Amino acid sequence: MTDESSPQVFTDVSVDPFVRGLLHRPARPNGNGLVLTHGAGANCQAPLLVALAGTFAEAGFTVLRCDLPYRQDRPYGPPGPGEAKRDRAGLKNALAALRNLASGRIFIGGHSYGGRQASMLCAELVPEKAQKAAPELAAGLLLLSYPLHPPRKPDQLRTQHFFHLHAPALFVQGARDPFGSVAEIEQALNLIPAKTKLMTVEGAGHDLGFKSKARREELPAKVLADFQAFFGD
Repeated sequence: MTDESSPQVFTDVSVDPFVRGLLHRPARPNGNGLVLTHGAGANCQAPLLVALAGTFAEAGFTVLRCDLPYRQDRPYGPPGPGEAKRDRAGLKNALAALRNLASGRIFIGGHSYGGRQASMLCAELVPEKAQKAAPELAAGLLLLSYPLHPPRKPDQLRTQHFFHLHAPALFVQGARDPFGSVAEIEQALNLIPAKTKLMTVEGAGHDLGFKSKARREELPAKVLADFQAFFGD
């Protein structure tokens, strides 16, 4: 059994909010790292995150899939309206923790709410000379099922920070996602000054079709391939 198939429990209680998750150490490290986090109703044990973490670890990435602070506080339920800032602080601490374990580029991303907080973190912490400073935080974003707007409320867009997002971003979106259609996502990407790419998962909803056995077997490898093509090996 390889190292990447047996993730290790990881905690860092020296920071506040503390970092809690599972660490995938690759058998053949490429030096790069990836922080992955979950959607509003899930945790770091979400099957999509588990599968992606394993696939990326097999390709040489050190992967930390972590619980956001609100999930550390309680095992069930969505985040409260005042918890997003603390969740972003937790992601910042997770990035710092992973930077101590991987010498190369550090990426960050997540599913739905987790991906949105990751993108907001990258946008709010980049100073005026963003193009040069952005890699100091994260080399890029992997945004799975970005919640562009609440279902059936296309006027409530969650794109205010896109204008300040200077980290390259790969979006993975289901073609039937009620949180944002492919056309809506494509239009929103025009707001981002950094390089972007949209990977569409045909026939999939907000879960990226991951309840399907065939999709579970195929999707992680396709995401990895698009990620490597977009960001380079």
